Amino acid sequence: MNGMSVGAAVATLSPDGARKMKSLIDRGVKIPAQPRVLEELRKYLQRKEFDVRVLSRVINQDPGITAMLFKAVSSAAYKQHQPFDTVGQILHAVGVRQTFNLVQAVAMGGSVGLNKNPQVYEAFWARSHAVAQLAMLIADDRISVCNIFPDQAYLAGIFHDCGVLLLSQRFSAYCADMHLGEPGRWVDLADEDKKYNADHCVVGYIVAKHWHLPDFICDAIRYHHHIGEIGLHASRTMVAILQLAIEMYYRDQRVDNPEWLLVKNEVLPELGLGEDTLPEFIDIIMERFLASQH
Repeated sequence: MNGMSVGAAVATLSPDGARKMKSLIDRGVKIPAQPRVLEELRKYLQRKEFDVRVLSRVINQDPGITAMLFKAVSSAAYKQHQPFDTVGQILHAVGVRQTFNLVQAVAMGGSVGLNKNPQVYEAFWARSHAVAQLAMLIADDRISVCNIFPDQAYLAGIFHDCGVLLLSQRFSAYCADMHLGEPGRWVDLADEDKKYNADHCVVGYIVAKHWHLPDFICDAIRYHHHIGEIGLHASRTMVAILQLAIEMYYRDQRVDNPEWLLVKNEVLPELGLGEDTLPEFIDIIMERFLASQH
């Protein structure tokens, strides 16, 4: 079975959310299918087949995914295991299920075809990869507080805004209407709803469900702009990691992030940070992030 069917994923939404999502699918928004490599890997994992040689062979079938996997594990979050020379080494050091999460994340990039506006497409993926890498480093540093692992944070970082890309593929005016080509501008949820009767968080949630991502990651994608609507559990912690990663991305780009002022009082306690400890924490994470970019 190829993850959860799109219909079953839509059925997990509220009646209003399900209605909107069905309307978007009827209007031609396409939910990407998982690559064959992921389907094969999932079959092996469901059978509890953890032979590293077998799993390496499956991953190596897709050179694009393999190359992106090596890039993902070049992060400072995996510094103690580097350098990696083979997929087998990654599976041994990082762990089979953790590597599967990373493969799911990097497969997302190849599953969504080029957009009509290649500049926006490239900028989108540059932003997503940066946020995912920052989220991975935050999770690695805060693991004893948050109990979220780097591979899980990376997965959420790559998927959290994939709905934006799918909506921009379907609606030719979406990029211009949402000001996606302008530095520092991102989707305004009220504006998106008004103009397209759509919510990119819901679209991302459906993709995550369809790809069979862990439930708490699916929920974090659904509510990544609404941390106040999530109770005290792993989804809320994941949103906190994403929000801090997004804030750090904006700081690196020297762009204001108005959303941060609205969420920081909920984000910081979730991560065991305070206003006084935040600047030093950001310096440490940014230093690791920038070191892994070279």
